[in-house]
Amino acid sequence: MSTTLPLNQPSPSHRAAVIIRLEGVSKIYGMGETTVHALKDVNLTVNAGEYCAIMGASGSGKSTMMNVIGCLDRPSSGHYYLDSEAVDRMDDGQLAHIRNRKIGFVFQQFHLLTQVSAIENVMLPMVYANIPPVERKERAIAALERVGLGDRIQNRPNQLSGGQQQRVAIARAIVNHPVLLLADEPTGALDSKTTHEILDIFGELNAAGMTVVMVTHESDVARSTRRVVWFRDGQVVHENLKPEELMQATF
Repeated sequence: MSTTLPLNQPSPSHRAAVIIRLEGVSKIYGMGETTVHALKDVNLTVNAGEYCAIMGASGSGKSTMMNVIGCLDRPSSGHYYLDSEAVDRMDDGQLAHIRNRKIGFVFQQFHLLTQVSAIENVMLPMVYANIPPVERKERAIAALERVGLGDRIQNRPNQLSGGQQQRVAIARAIVNHPVLLLADEPTGALDSKTTHEILDIFGELNAAGMTVVMVTHESDVARSTRRVVWFRDGQVVHENLKPEELMQATF
């Protein structure tokens, strides 16, 4: 049984492949006096193998951006291409398929099924992807071993610490070999020591070739990435900040 989870690492000739491309993306909620322009004509690209943080104050549009990137919401105008596919034109069923096959989600709250074990939680995305049962188990064990939980595969969430539960969530997110790992405030519910441990896992996954985009309001967390995109009033005001420039940047 393999204990290493392949991550579709790009070959040298394809390292510049674009995973995320937004062209003139806007998102509007409401009508009339209640209209909110959550995103305004956003243009953004993220290449394969990048490790990016999306930052901004409350109401800046970063959460809306995450929903669009994660195919949880459609833009009101503009185009979004995920791994060269025009996802803004897809119907709900197609979007569900894309989310299952191409995006791994990690949230602040772990969203684990409390009544089943760690390995069963990790196998769940593969059920929807019609992966054969034997392969599901092998891949789930490999994913849990990759995040350091090979000895906890039969534990239920209430038998695990917060950091261990987030590791299960990460294993679940990567088990279908997505082209994009999308994390929304993944360390927001964790203490500082556990935060560093989880960020180390994201760093290791990125070093192995996985594209990682993290939404966060914490500068310390963003400094673990390689590129920071800063939103303000629904627009990108800094597209390519280096993490070490966060303290000097004017927002």
